[in-house]
Amino acid sequence: MSYSLEERLVIGISSRALFDLEEENRVFEEEGLEAYSIYQREHENDILKPGTGFKLVKALQNLKVGDSKVAEIIIMSRNSADTSLRIFNSIEHYGLDITRAALAGGSRIEPYLDAFDTDLFLSANEEDVQDAVNAGIAAGLICPAVYDENEIDVIKIAFDGDAVIFSDEAEKIYKEKGLEAFSEHERANAKKPLPEGPFAKFLKTISYIQEQFEADSAPIRTALVTARCAPAHERVIRTLRAWGVRVDEAFFLGGIEKSRVLGSFGADIFFDDQQLHIDPASKFVPSARVPYKEEQTSIEKP
Repeated sequence: MSYSLEERLVIGISSRALFDLEEENRVFEEEGLEAYSIYQREHENDILKPGTGFKLVKALQNLKVGDSKVAEIIIMSRNSADTSLRIFNSIEHYGLDITRAALAGGSRIEPYLDAFDTDLFLSANEEDVQDAVNAGIAAGLICPAVYDENEIDVIKIAFDGDAVIFSDEAEKIYKEKGLEAFSEHERANAKKPLPEGPFAKFLKTISYIQEQFEADSAPIRTALVTARCAPAHERVIRTLRAWGVRVDEAFFLGGIEKSRVLGSFGADIFFDDQQLHIDPASKFVPSARVPYKEEQTSIEKP
C-alpha cells in the first residue's frame, strides 16, 4: 500500500530556506553551475548552518495529534541528486525527520507541488514562489535572518490580511482611490465576506489542527497583523467568522509599524505581501513575502 500525504500538513521547503546556503548561491550565480557542483562535492561533509526556516520545520516535524504526526516536510529544490548529498548529510546531522525530496535538477519546482499535495511552500527562489502562488498554492519568499537557537514551545504564525489571507480586492481600491474610498467600500461591504487569498486554505488547515486540542493547550498560535483599522476591521472579523476560522490574536494597526508587534508576539514566521513590511519585520522575526498572483492571459484559438 502506497504512503498517502492526504492527511498530512505538507510543507515543501527549498534547501536554501532550510539551511544557510548564501555563499553556495553566490558561487552558483557568479561562477556557474559547474563551479557550484564542484564546490558542493568538495564540501559535502561540511555541515550547513540552519537557515531562516529551520526552527519552524523542526517544530512542525514534532507536532502530533495523539500518536500521529501532523506535518510532512519535503525538500523541494532545484538541486540535482549529486549536489544534494550535503543537504541530506546536514539533515541527518540535525536529526530532522525529512526523508522525502523533489530534486528538479535546475528545472521549475511548481509542477511537483500539486503532486506532493503541498499546503505551504517556502523558498528563497523568487521564480519558484511566484509559480507556486500562480498555481494557487500558499507560498512565501523567505527573507534571510539571523538564526535563533531558542527552542519553540508553541508554534506562532503571523499573517497579513489583504493579499495574503484575503484577496487583494480591497487593497486595489486603496491603491487606486485612496484611504477614504477604501474605508467607505469596506463599511458598505462589512457583512459581505472577503474573497479568499493565497493563504486562506492554509489558515483553515491550521485552524482545523488547533481544534484537535483544548484552546489553552494548542501547540500552534496564530495572529492577524494588518494595517487595517476601524471601520475596516468589521469585514475582516465577519469574514473569519463566516469561514469558521480561529485566529488567536488580531492587531489592527492603522499604519503603525508591524515589526515591534511581531516581535512581542514572537512569530516563528510572518507572511506579508509588501517588502516595505517584510524588511523591518525580518530584523525581529523570520519573515516571508507573498507575491501577488499574476494574471494569466489566455490566447483564443482561431
